[in-house]
Amino acid sequence: MAEATERSQATGRRKVASARVWVSPGTGKITVNGRDVNEYFHRENLVTLVKAPLVVVEAVEQFDVLATVSGGGETGQAGAIRHGVARALSLHNPDWRTPIKRAGFLTRDARVKERKKYGRPAARKRFQYSKR
Repeated sequence: MAEATERSQATGRRKVASARVWVSPGTGKITVNGRDVNEYFHRENLVTLVKAPLVVVEAVEQFDVLATVSGGGETGQAGAIRHGVARALSLHNPDWRTPIKRAGFLTRDARVKERKKYGRPAARKRFQYSKR
């Protein structure tokens, strides 16, 4: 396990969003781009998404999380922070890697928007077919 004063740093990504996350021993305060997590994310489910790796290892009140995130929308940014928190926690304590991985938080979600194809109005949509 890392020393008590040491903080772990990791990068998380989701869709177009990219987050740098620092996890350090503390009181459970989560800061995103200089603002409180509840102030930054207006939907409760996104706050829950960010805290999910801490809940899995039962360390919600033991660590402070500092995150800087850019790109994408709210959901992508929350997913990027969750990925970064999970990676930082697994670096901080290697024993936590197994439960975090089992919960699926260490896997980079590779789903991204599909590109638009020529001859179509969107990626998969077709123009309306007229028989007559």
